[in-house]
Amino acid sequence: MNAAATNALDLTFGRLKAEGKTALMPFITVGDPDPDATVDILVALQEAGADIVELGVPYSDPLADGPVIQRASERALVHHITIDTCLDTARKAKERGVTMPFVLFTYYNPALQIGLDRFFSKLQEAEISGLIIPDLPYEESAEVLALADAANIRLVPLVAPTSNDRIARIMSSARGFIYCVSSVGVTGERSSFFEGVEQFINSVKEQTELPVAIGFGISSREQVRRFSEICDGVVIGSAIVRKIEESIPLLQNPETKSQGLLQIRDFVAQLKS
Repeated sequence: MNAAATNALDLTFGRLKAEGKTALMPFITVGDPDPDATVDILVALQEAGADIVELGVPYSDPLADGPVIQRASERALVHHITIDTCLDTARKAKERGVTMPFVLFTYYNPALQIGLDRFFSKLQEAEISGLIIPDLPYEESAEVLALADAANIRLVPLVAPTSNDRIARIMSSARGFIYCVSSVGVTGERSSFFEGVEQFINSVKEQTELPVAIGFGISSREQVRRFSEICDGVVIGSAIVRKIEESIPLLQNPETKSQGLLQIRDFVAQLKS
């Protein structure tokens, strides 16, 4: 691993640990409702206190995503959003003063279509700090991991309660942080999680020195507080994507766009507090 090189993801987790804080990690679908609005939303997320953002590449067949994020992908794909569009959006957000680390969330096929060498070169140019590929099994990840290491990009693994005896093997080559899946199934807001989720997280923490984050279904301030006590990061996806969806009529009207952005910012600020 290119451990000597500075990576914004590592630095952010290190700073938050020193401050005794947990990372708030929103997930958004790039291009929902349109690329320019995504840049504005990223600025609003930073103003709300978000620490790290997952940039979701919209995909026509998102196997790991529930209905809220599926709808976001459908809206984004109307604008013909590609990985290149996502990276251009990340660059524009950086130009607007966004300093949060970006973690790109994409399925494997779009990266493969670009060509893996070229894909990682593009990620480097856009200053992407981390990468999550949910449909890339650990057993088939060696090439991608080597290229990610060479590009100083952290390939972040997903670890589910059903991973069982694979957990130790998955974490042996983990980078950046461990993404613990809070529930079995697809993404989506939940009022409860599987029995034993705390024990699962503690078991993962015992096997790694990397930060441990949890996601899939976390949607309320109370849930964020609960998991902040035992995790280094909390990922909120569907709840924020739903708030964006509710704000679309405001975001698409120049006279009310600032009001829509304020609704999103206030929602995330409440989670952060």
